[in-house]
Amino acid sequence: MATLQHSGSGIAASAAATLLDMRQIAKSFGKNRVLRDISLQVAEGEFLTILGESGSGKTTLLRIIAGFETANSGELWMSGERLDRLPPYKRRVNTVFQHYALFPHLTVEENVAYGLRVSRQVETTISSQVEQALARVKMTAYAKAKPSKISGGQQQRVALARALVKRPQLLLLDEPLSALDANLRRQMQVELKSLQREVGISFVFVTHDQEEAMVMSDRIALLRMGELEQVATPREIYRHPATAYTAQFIGHTNLLRVQVSNRIVRCNSLSWTGDLPDGPALLSLRPENIRVASSPGPPALNRVRFRGRLRHQAFQGATELLQIECSDGLIFFVRTSARADWQGELEFEFDPGDGLPVRESAERT
Repeated sequence: MATLQHSGSGIAASAAATLLDMRQIAKSFGKNRVLRDISLQVAEGEFLTILGESGSGKTTLLRIIAGFETANSGELWMSGERLDRLPPYKRRVNTVFQHYALFPHLTVEENVAYGLRVSRQVETTISSQVEQALARVKMTAYAKAKPSKISGGQQQRVALARALVKRPQLLLLDEPLSALDANLRRQMQVELKSLQREVGISFVFVTHDQEEAMVMSDRIALLRMGELEQVATPREIYRHPATAYTAQFIGHTNLLRVQVSNRIVRCNSLSWTGDLPDGPALLSLRPENIRVASSPGPPALNRVRFRGRLRHQAFQGATELLQIECSDGLIFFVRTSARADWQGELEFEFDPGDGLPVRESAERT
């Protein structure tokens, strides 16, 4: 099981108690194995993102936690009690769906109050709790509005208020930002993370968007075809990917197949010295770790230098992603500061230590 790590939230990860414990969760639909023995912990106050491409099993896992699906095997424990034996309405777990599922005929405050009224709470208590929930998501001014009269970002805040008003121990979010435009989405990423820190509730957030996961999460659990590929903080999973799949899925990378003999590392026509065991290896080299050579001539000590022709140039604002082809057919992606005069053959270099060994990603069926 992955060791809990935490980054940037002000909570000491090693001291944070476990809220949710998933033990060997497996799920199949007919002959299709969707989840394969998932074991994962969520700490109190943690923002955990389940990241994966379409069909990886992330939404199914979320639905099992919520109680909308039943696992074929495995156990769910929450605060020391068995969770998977409880019906959804008895779990202190609430879900924010991708399309918010607001009632169009009810006002904002009526939508937020709905769950409290179903559970037959006292009306004065309901009013107080709804008022607090709307204030928390900065929607007090829209309490009397219908969902059709507010923006997508405001609807998302209402959905959050409705989920938070019942004071769950755990909030599940199934791609709730995917329907928003790019600018609003970035804004809501920051607001959602700030809200999570303020309320102190554990969030399990599902997305296929790598950037979104990197911005918001304390930890990322990367799912691939129903199995956990890696669980780590955003910084760790980017800087030290465990597998080739992780390295390629989280950002851009150059995967270099090398052969090592007596500390000499060879990749096509390139060679350098490295502390790797003899035999074949696979290295991940991030594009930003390759630089335009500062001066002509032989490289500085412990630098690998190569020449290549510019094949493609992608402008990305402050940076550009260059595709470089070497004379031996080797292709590199290089991230550099934006400028307009890249052309022809160029000389690049990188530090051997920036090429990190990763495991081959096994084929799965």
